[in-house]
Amino acid sequence: MPSETDDIASDIIAKWSLCFGKLDADALAALYSKSAFFFGSNPTLYRGRDGVKAYFDGLPRWAAPRVQFSEVRTERVNPDLVNMAAIASFFLEGDAPSLAVKITWVIAREDGDWKIACHHVSSLAPLI
Repeated sequence: MPSETDDIASDIIAKWSLCFGKLDADALAALYSKSAFFFGSNPTLYRGRDGVKAYFDGLPRWAAPRVQFSEVRTERVNPDLVNMAAIASFFLEGDAPSLAVKITWVIAREDGDWKIACHHVSSLAPLI
């Protein structure tokens, strides 16, 4: 049975996936905290909603990108903070294999709504 933290993460995952499929940088940035930290698929640390928007505006314009989240785990830190970890599989070009990464979000209540305060992706393959 899903917990409240699972529901919080599922709601953001659904919104995030929909916005990613449209490569809508403004809508994606709106899902993040005003003071978000964002490590995506390049080594740059992006900060705040403007940084998140800049990241997504800089992505290639794939024809029909989509993402699938699996192995989602959540844990409540306190009443206003949720940790989320998952595998995100990105399908970017037709029949090309997916790009799968580990993803973690810190989800915080901000101005009465849940926002991603920290976003980090890393390789599934061991680095050491």
